[in-house]
Amino acid sequence: MDARSGRWLLLGPIGLLLLLFGGCTGRKHQLQLTDEKRSNIQVNSFGFFANGTLEVNMTLRLVRPPNNQSRIGFSLSHAKSGQFLSSPEQVSLRCVLDSEPLDKMFLILNFTRSCVSVKMSGNLKDVNVSDALGDKEKVESLKTTTGQPSPSLGTSPSKTESDKKKKAPVQKRDTDIGQPAPGEKTKQISASSTAVKSDGPTKDLCLALQSSPPEYHLVFQVVFGSKGQGLYNLYFHNCNNLQLSPTGYNITIDIKEKNPGGYLSAAEIPLFKLYLIMAGGFFTASVIWVYMLHKHKFSVFKIHWLMAALVFTKSIALLFHSINYYFINKEGRPLEGLAVMYYITHVLKGVLLFITIVLIGTGWAFVKYILSDKDKKIFMIVLPLQVLANVAYIIMESSETGTSDYALWTQIVFLVDLICCGAILFPVIWSIRHLQEASSTDGKAAMNLAKLKLFRHYYIMIVCYIYFTRIIAILLKVTVSFQLQWLHEMLVEVSTLVFFVLTGYKFRPASNNPYLQLPQEDEDIQMDEVLTESGVLGGVTRVNKTFNEPETL
Repeated sequence: MDARSGRWLLLGPIGLLLLLFGGCTGRKHQLQLTDEKRSNIQVNSFGFFANGTLEVNMTLRLVRPPNNQSRIGFSLSHAKSGQFLSSPEQVSLRCVLDSEPLDKMFLILNFTRSCVSVKMSGNLKDVNVSDALGDKEKVESLKTTTGQPSPSLGTSPSKTESDKKKKAPVQKRDTDIGQPAPGEKTKQISASSTAVKSDGPTKDLCLALQSSPPEYHLVFQVVFGSKGQGLYNLYFHNCNNLQLSPTGYNITIDIKEKNPGGYLSAAEIPLFKLYLIMAGGFFTASVIWVYMLHKHKFSVFKIHWLMAALVFTKSIALLFHSINYYFINKEGRPLEGLAVMYYITHVLKGVLLFITIVLIGTGWAFVKYILSDKDKKIFMIVLPLQVLANVAYIIMESSETGTSDYALWTQIVFLVDLICCGAILFPVIWSIRHLQEASSTDGKAAMNLAKLKLFRHYYIMIVCYIYFTRIIAILLKVTVSFQLQWLHEMLVEVSTLVFFVLTGYKFRPASNNPYLQLPQEDEDIQMDEVLTESGVLGGVTRVNKTFNEPETL
């Protein structure tokens, strides 16, 4: 692989992220789907503390007119700790909205009554849903989303004038909520609060639905009390598409999720401080490493400076990541410039990490100075896969959860990452085998055995690093409570820092390091040193003898 192709592998993902960035909007989301045919869509997942709020503004355009059997709506499910989350379409082909709402809330579009039927399980404690979002900000958001004025969309002028004459909202009883007046086809969003509280048995009430066929508008707000806090998943369901010939539909969903302290999810609130602290830890490690390189500059190889660049890039990436979370928590979205800088440093860190591990694993500069054909093949496999993994990561971060390609790219990232982690183990295995063969044939048996022990330790370190960051961290995330899921990120970053420190310690540029010089603790050690393996001096050896042993021919 030449230098030009290597540059393209590094610059390719960076250029792609500049093109793709812009869809990632922090915790203020907008999901836009055109000619969508999926029956179940995971819109988002968020952890709410007490007094957290979820605001949803939906615009739906149907190609086929709905009927009495049409089942379209949302489900808000409460995920418990230790539960592996799965998409509803993977569970059953049965319509989710027809099942019992256990630990769930269903908001079903009732096209006959021109309202939204709310079904809520009694197990869903201290969760309130309301359509009281008739302020100017919500009206303007409807206008921006649909491109048409709101709330008078689809109504006649006489109807609009009659609505303006209403000075006070009509008070409704629970039994009359959402029931339209005779002959009324368009339901306006009332300024009065129509709230449903989950403090009893299953509810079956209605919220306001604004309809102007084939478009339908829904705005609702969910408030989580002290007993209702937790991790919630919001899904959109179109059970009409469970049939063999699904029809397309267009949908735009604006979401605003907020906790009392800001726009971050419960598990993400500590990440700002965590990433800032870890950035300081990696930067300190890079400074100490550079100091060691200057102190032992006569024993420094090029790979030592590559290791310094890796640690420094990692610290900068964590710093940008921390700043991004600060602005997400404050404003609901990251600053685009800082987000792009984070993606650039993240890509560079990922590529440098695998290059460094492969170079150390092959024994380059420590055991040999030339990469073999096998080593080059590893680079030809690992580097393109790393580029693919970074491209997939960028696409994931810059797109919404509900997009059709999100699940695909998530699986690609996971699969490619596992392949890369498995591939980087081969160079270490080959180096161990090479040293084993050399220790039995080469005169430097003690030296090779010391190097062999060193690379075996490095092999164990790589396996432990992959095990902790890919398996243990995921198991930790699904077992702890929703507000402690940030421990997953802490375990990954701490494991990475420990791996970097141990790697630097084992391959430090010191004169007594096993890959440079073997300490002679016993002056009576006899060792045959091979001067050369080819040429005129082939087979000539120097034998060190003790004074007490008679010389033999």
